[in-house]
Amino acid sequence: MELKSFLMILVGMSLCCFLLLLGLGKLIAKREEEQGLSLADRGHPSSRLIRGGLNVLFLRSYALFMKLPPLRFYVLKVRFRLSVLQVYDEFSLRRQTIKIVYLILGTLTFVIGVLTAMNLNLIFFLSLLIAAVVIQGLILDGYINRLEKKLLEQMLDLFGAVRLAYHRHGMVEDAIDESIESVGEEIALHAHRIYDALSDVKPDEALEKYYEVAPNRFLRAFAGISRMIMEFGDRKKDKGSLYLRGLASLTGEIQLDLIRRSKLDYLLKGLNLIALVPIFFTKPIEIWARRNFPLMDQFYLSKAGILAKLGIFLIILICYLLLQKLKSEEETDYKAGRNRNPWESALRKWSLVRKCSAWFTPRFKSAAYERIHKLLKDSNHHLSVETLQIRRLVIFLLCVVITTGTFSYLHLKSRSWILNEPPASYVFFGTMSQDDAEAAAEIVDMDKQVMVETGMDSNREYDQIAASITQVMAERGLQPNDKQLEATAERVIDKLKRWNAEYLKWWELLLSLIAGWIGYCVPVWTLMFQRRMRLMDMRQEVYQFHTMISILKELERISVEEILDWLHSYAVIFKIPLQKCLLHFGHGGEEALRQMKEEAGLDEFRQLADKLLLATEKITISDAFDELESEMAYHFERRRLDYEKSLDTKAGIGRIIGFAPMYCLVFAYLVIPLIWMSFQQMGIYFEQIQHI
Repeated sequence: MELKSFLMILVGMSLCCFLLLLGLGKLIAKREEEQGLSLADRGHPSSRLIRGGLNVLFLRSYALFMKLPPLRFYVLKVRFRLSVLQVYDEFSLRRQTIKIVYLILGTLTFVIGVLTAMNLNLIFFLSLLIAAVVIQGLILDGYINRLEKKLLEQMLDLFGAVRLAYHRHGMVEDAIDESIESVGEEIALHAHRIYDALSDVKPDEALEKYYEVAPNRFLRAFAGISRMIMEFGDRKKDKGSLYLRGLASLTGEIQLDLIRRSKLDYLLKGLNLIALVPIFFTKPIEIWARRNFPLMDQFYLSKAGILAKLGIFLIILICYLLLQKLKSEEETDYKAGRNRNPWESALRKWSLVRKCSAWFTPRFKSAAYERIHKLLKDSNHHLSVETLQIRRLVIFLLCVVITTGTFSYLHLKSRSWILNEPPASYVFFGTMSQDDAEAAAEIVDMDKQVMVETGMDSNREYDQIAASITQVMAERGLQPNDKQLEATAERVIDKLKRWNAEYLKWWELLLSLIAGWIGYCVPVWTLMFQRRMRLMDMRQEVYQFHTMISILKELERISVEEILDWLHSYAVIFKIPLQKCLLHFGHGGEEALRQMKEEAGLDEFRQLADKLLLATEKITISDAFDELESEMAYHFERRRLDYEKSLDTKAGIGRIIGFAPMYCLVFAYLVIPLIWMSFQQMGIYFEQIQHI
């Protein structure tokens, strides 16, 4: 049995076993659900042993993967995305994370291994890796996006149930407790946690812990508004209950976010797959072109053809990453920076690395140093200026080494192609006959022997090369005439010149340095992009501040310091400025607010600080925020318009990016080579006509 047939049978058997186990698992789970029992409840020793062994395996695998840098990055990515579901039980979160990692990476590794065994080719293996990166991203994103949308839809049900229960009871705790029974399982976990925090002996501390694990800003706002109403009581004005108005505001924002997500998914649906499709057509196009146009071998097997193929793969990967950024929801789900120990800090412990990085790090307190420091601070990044410079230098070296290595590899491939290059064919369409192919192979072997005997020296005299050709042909039982000898010598001399011209040139080193410079700038460009995304998060948080202040300003005897305290308990991005303001408020409220205003990097927050400063100096809080409701309506409408413009822009850019790999494949890998081939063939025809 052939290896290919054996591997196909193995894949089929593995797939059948997987489907069988999946079906048995669902059948057992269904029966246990009908009986109201589980394996753990039955207390069967073997089932407990199996379950315990799997739990130990998953937890130890999680600890092991966290020690391996490549796997650690992917595990943290999956964990961060899954935290929407498992936010309270650390061990359940770890088990669920490692299950998905095993499923995705195990399946893709098996498939890549089998397909690579069938076709041992470096380019094919690279194609499979790129496809695996795209497919795993699509699987994970599709799964997580469905969960996020499901959670938002269940939040609408929760707010509706809380509204009805609040009308009946008039108590926030009772309303939340009663609504838990009528909502979905995912949101019920969050509602139960909020209820426990509000009923705790120290509700403020319990809410602080919940804010750290809340999956989105809407649940944080809901918990904060509920706590305020519990402490200060509700106020029913002309426009109704403050609590219900706060819920209505949150409901409107969730509906707006759901509409934006649904429209974005619809506009960008399928573009990832469209961007991936060209990776599977490079080889068929190459085979078709080489089979029907023999002269195309000179392109696809040359340095230009390899560069075109690598360029297409790189464009596909870049387009995929850009599409992921377009579809990213990180701007609406800001998380506070984590205190981590990056790999740059480990490198910085080496004295040689510190000395080298010090040469490229701006002087402390200089304009360049302060500019980078402010960029890190605005983007909420955990790195310092010194560690960022180490990252930039490492990326610079990697880009230079990879680019230089690529050029060297291309020169080696070009030399190999020149040695095995057949003579120019006069066949324009179709393929050469068997006799012509054998004759071409014999000529190639003869040229290679002559080139080796001349020591691969292109400076040899014509007579020496002609003598070598005569000797080689005599050994093969051939007696060339003057015309054949001249044509063969010209062909060998041309090959020798081209073979010796394949070396690393100065402009290629310059291109490597330019690639390194681009890699050196990429971390700073990434920080600029993150700062732009964080700007949107900052505006969202200020809008939530407005919602909370609209409730607080209606309460009697509320002070500016108490408002700051409530905003600080809810804040994520502006937590540090608000904390500093609270610490200095006792020594001078006006000065503390002015300092907070100077530190803020957003005009909307500065306007909020101005109103708080005005309420501290001259007028009441209610008068300082008398136009807050109209401002909130204005900001809501402006956000809606911004979303529409952003969606239209993303849709247009997404179409261009999604179809860019297809355009590059058609033009760079087929149309342009065909045009080049036609000019080459035309040159052969003219040369043939001249010899008539």
